[in-house]
Amino acid sequence: MRVVSADGRLGPPLPGLPRIDAGGQGGLLDVITDAQFERNRRIFFCFSEPGDGKGGANGTALASAVLPLGEKSLESVRVIFRQQPKVASRLHFGCRIAQAGDGSLFLTLGERFERKDDAQKTDNHLGKVVHVQPDGTPGPGNPFAGGKGGLPEIWSWGHRNAQGATIGPDGRLWMHEHGPQGGDEINVPQAGRNYGWPVVTFGENYGGGKIGDGLTQKPGMEPPLHYWVPSIAPSGMAFLTSDRYGAAWKGSLFIGSLKFARLHRLELKDDKVVRDETLLSDLGQRIRDVRQGPDGWIYLLTDSPQGQLLRVRPAKP
Repeated sequence: MRVVSADGRLGPPLPGLPRIDAGGQGGLLDVITDAQFERNRRIFFCFSEPGDGKGGANGTALASAVLPLGEKSLESVRVIFRQQPKVASRLHFGCRIAQAGDGSLFLTLGERFERKDDAQKTDNHLGKVVHVQPDGTPGPGNPFAGGKGGLPEIWSWGHRNAQGATIGPDGRLWMHEHGPQGGDEINVPQAGRNYGWPVVTFGENYGGGKIGDGLTQKPGMEPPLHYWVPSIAPSGMAFLTSDRYGAAWKGSLFIGSLKFARLHRLELKDDKVVRDETLLSDLGQRIRDVRQGPDGWIYLLTDSPQGQLLRVRPAKP
């Protein structure tokens, strides 16, 4: 973990991180500043945490820490949530954090690929969105308060591998998730709702062939707000709320594409995508994350051994 200054200078690695199982799709995966960062200097980050025993088991974990003035190291590092069970896999960690207006945290959790059927069970954290307070206790409004019927941290289930999450201007959690060779989805997950994976999907098995009964809808399972076939491999997600790019773009939802190495700008009306515009295809870089900075500009993180942090500005007339 490093601090990048406002002029783009890259700081040294920060000491103080917990043990991280870096490999495959695992590693240090997301970081946000607390809404009250200027006052409390607190950050939250999620990562692939190794298990204590042999066998290579690991799982997604969420931690809090303090970044003191001077930004030389992390202090008061504490893991506040651990995905259960840990699984011997290098795939599908999920691991995107979004902080709600009340300060509580949403965390997306992948189903670890080999354990996809567990996404339909509420006695585990695989293929779930969880909702916790900054101290790790279950968040308000969770459907299984007290642990009756499911784990108390669970918010929604039936997810595959979500690598984008944000709180929209409407105050709701928005997310997207990878489909299997088609069927990438945008969802607005609500408490206690089932989003279908792997029972319903617009994707298919790698190499071809339907998944399960080949259903794309089923009573009791929520349809996606939007989906892509073929997959774009979405990563990163941010609403534009500033006026930096003019009125036409304000309110748009921006999503990176790993597969096609481009940025998607979605126009929404009544929770429907009415336009999907592709941007920056000439960069030729896989876009891993998308954020709106405090200055109102859009920032992109690219995915390569020489990845870049890019600031997007309007084209000059």
